[in-house]
Amino acid sequence: METKKKILLVDDDVDVITIVEAILKREGYEVLSAGNKSEGMKLVKSWKPDLAILDVMMETPYEGFELAKEIKDDVHFRGTPVLMQTSIDVLVTTRPGVQEMAREFRNDPNYRDLEVILLKNIDTGDAGVDYRTERGESVFFPVNGFIRKPVSSDKLLPEIHRILKN
Repeated sequence: METKKKILLVDDDVDVITIVEAILKREGYEVLSAGNKSEGMKLVKSWKPDLAILDVMMETPYEGFELAKEIKDDVHFRGTPVLMQTSIDVLVTTRPGVQEMAREFRNDPNYRDLEVILLKNIDTGDAGVDYRTERGESVFFPVNGFIRKPVSSDKLLPEIHRILKN
């Protein structure tokens, strides 16, 4: 018997957690949820999920990004796929190298002042986040994808299947 895939959901909106949990459990996933970054990281360490779905804005505007970066920077969990839930527009490209694209956008006068740049290569699925910290530093890290809020099962499930298949 195949073991259920474990999905961690981190969001401060109880309604979003309720809806997404219902979608995932109906599909046979095992789901745990947390309401903030510190609870989320504790669950990553103790439960070792197969996928983490993170809201961007929780107690701070960048808490979801900070948690994603913490997961990706931790030697024990950097292989854990991360899917970001966001209402921020994602810039798409067909050019390889989303990090290089983020740097180009940071140098482009039309995009330079954006606090957050979300990028996805529509051919490869490579994705990444570039955000400006409170100190004004530009921070980039890769993620496995983005899901637009409000979340719908017809968009969420194919994205989860794509990520867990890889």
